[in-house]
Amino acid sequence: MAIINLNINGTDHEVDVDPTTPLLWVIREQIGMTGTKYGCGVGQCGACTLHIDGTAARSCLFPVSAAAGRQITTVEGLATEDQLHKVQQAWIDHEVPQCGYCQTGMIMAVTALLETTPEPTDTDIDAFVTNICRCGTFQQVRAAIHAVAKS
Repeated sequence: MAIINLNINGTDHEVDVDPTTPLLWVIREQIGMTGTKYGCGVGQCGACTLHIDGTAARSCLFPVSAAAGRQITTVEGLATEDQLHKVQQAWIDHEVPQCGYCQTGMIMAVTALLETTPEPTDTDIDAFVTNICRCGTFQQVRAAIHAVAKS
């Protein structure tokens, strides 16, 4: 066990955990933020995607010790007190969620994509957003991304 300091959504947290614990479990179980989801546990599905220093990362594979001293952003940190993030709003406007389980990770992947590629092509989207949606909402996802890019 070790004391690890994390900055999540601009707030400092001190946790006493095994340093090899996946960041996903620390955020969900110790911090109590449940927006970041567990999907596969092997970094394939993307349900656990969040940002570390602005880069999309799969938190099920990311050891908490590697997150110390870095800026972590979860889906809870995207919106301001009075306004959804533009990607979150596009998800609503384009009726993206079906079951919704994968959507927080997908939103986090898309926000990272749009930071580096403000006007992505379908090829850019396919290459960057590798999250799995079992409901098959990929066409709505693509439409939402293009709408944000045009705004």
